[in-house]
Amino acid sequence: MTTSSSAISVVAVCKKAQPGLPKLEVDSIQLLENFGVEGDYHAGIFVRHRYLADKFPNRPNLRQVLIIDTTILAYLSLQGIYLQPGWMGENILLDGIEVMQLPVGTQLEIGAGMLEITEIRNPCYQLDEMHAGLLNAVKTSGPGPDHRNAGMLARITRSGVVRRGDAVLVKPKTG
Repeated sequence: MTTSSSAISVVAVCKKAQPGLPKLEVDSIQLLENFGVEGDYHAGIFVRHRYLADKFPNRPNLRQVLIIDTTILAYLSLQGIYLQPGWMGENILLDGIEVMQLPVGTQLEIGAGMLEITEIRNPCYQLDEMHAGLLNAVKTSGPGPDHRNAGMLARITRSGVVRRGDAVLVKPKTG
C-alpha cells in the first residue's frame, strides 16, 4: 500500500562536509544508494557517527540521512526555542507528516530518491550548542521508555536528487 499526498513535501535540504552543527541549507542534495548524502560528513559505507565509528568501525552505515519535520520545530517554538533548517543536523526537513510516528521499515520516496527508516535518532549534547536546553527539550526520561522527538534516521535505497518543494510518497513497511 502506498500513501500519496501532495500535502507532504520537502521544506529544506541540508548537508555539511565537516562534523558538527548546524548543517547548511542548500538548493538540492544528491542521495547516493547505500552511501548517504553526497558531500555530507555522515555519508559512507560504514557508520560515520563519531562515537559509534570508534566502537564499531566496520558497522554498516544505516544512519545515512536524518529526517525531521515541521511539527518538531513547532513543538520547540512553544518552549521558546526557535531553530532554522539544519540546526538539528537534519538533511531533510518535511512538512505534512510527523516523522516520529513512522515505524522502522517505512519507505519514503522523495524526489527521485528512496529512503528506508532505520531507527529513532538518539540526540546528543551537540544540540545544546545550537540552543541552550535543546537536548532536554527533545529527549525526556522518566518511568517507562525514554521519549525522543529529534528525528528519524534512514538509509538510502535508491539514488536521486532531492529539492525543496519535492513531494513525498510514504510506503508503509510491508510484512
